Amino acid sequence: MPMQPSLKERIQSIDIVRGLVMVIMAIDHVRDLTGNTTITTNPTNLQTTTIGLFLTRWITHLCAPTFVFLSGTSAFLSMSRDQDIAKARGFLLKRGLWLVFVNFTINNFAIFFDIHFGVLFSQVIAAIGFGFIGLALLLKLPVKIIGIIGLVILFGHNLFDNVKLPEGSWEQVLFTIFMNQGGFQLSADRLFVTTYPIIPWLGVMLLGYAFGAFFRYPVEKRKILFARIGLAALMVFGIIRAINIYGDPFKWAVKKNGIFTILSFINTTKYPPSLLFILMTVGISILFISLFERWTNWITDIIKVYGKVPLFFWLLHWFVIHFFAIGLFFVQGYRWSDLHFTGFEMGHPEKGGGLNIPQLYLLWIIIVILLYPVCKAYSKFKSAHPEKEWVRYL
Repeated sequence: MPMQPSLKERIQSIDIVRGLVMVIMAIDHVRDLTGNTTITTNPTNLQTTTIGLFLTRWITHLCAPTFVFLSGTSAFLSMSRDQDIAKARGFLLKRGLWLVFVNFTINNFAIFFDIHFGVLFSQVIAAIGFGFIGLALLLKLPVKIIGIIGLVILFGHNLFDNVKLPEGSWEQVLFTIFMNQGGFQLSADRLFVTTYPIIPWLGVMLLGYAFGAFFRYPVEKRKILFARIGLAALMVFGIIRAINIYGDPFKWAVKKNGIFTILSFINTTKYPPSLLFILMTVGISILFISLFERWTNWITDIIKVYGKVPLFFWLLHWFVIHFFAIGLFFVQGYRWSDLHFTGFEMGHPEKGGGLNIPQLYLLWIIIVILLYPVCKAYSKFKSAHPEKEWVRYL
């Protein structure tokens, strides 16, 4: 099969899919910051949720794995353009450290609006940062070997689902950071919480990096290949999920009706990301990449603007949603003293307040539209000033 020697231009399907999942992601963050108690509490709990609420949360599951996966793909494409492993390694290390720093400073403040930083939250930005650092250390290995390591992590990390370590021990702390979700006290008034453990998400990034090699194939060839890979991932998901033994700590079960049984089947674990969660979400995203290799229109032209400036959009949208949330609570009659910015309350009043699902979607649309011209302006600035090193970090 003929291959292109290098990739000098941006890949539009990557920008479109990344932009699509980031726009979808904003739904969940609008829900987190402005939703009423009914829609912010356990939206995937099949004992208490509704179909609409479940799907509102479930669709946003596409976002984090796609974001991490395509970060690995972009790293491969960047190295392919530069043809310089040492340079690529240096950039990945610097960008990785920068993202970890951003996660615990700007990103933490944007989420919680807590000037005391009572919660240090290791979120997806930190997972990407640590992933870049891990990838940098493996960069001299052949692409196939990096992909195999990713597959081993993906298919093997659920073997550790039932590991129990002494509460508060240093072993538990390390296991939490690298393999599990959880939290521990750093001091009397400061809590460290991680929902994005390093190793499982590193596996996703390594697979994304290896996937990047396929972009050297001509468009028509890779479009077919991506469709096959995406469908294969979903088939493997379906088979393993149906067997109901391995791949996710929570088994599916027959529920009160057929729809809720289907919801149980697709209700896989994100924290930490299970094998089945990644197969399901990344499989769907790869199908979207295949679709957008050739199929574009004015809507995809809009969506890819967000995908060209992912970190810029990520940080900005948290601040914008948070300001809307505070304004909303004021309109609903609450005072500043009623809003709580400690722990995971993120500005919610103690009782009441917030939006229902239709109102949530309306606010989401408004925010996405408002952010478009800002993202477009910054995207144009980045394109016009490639000589400015700092734009590669935002």
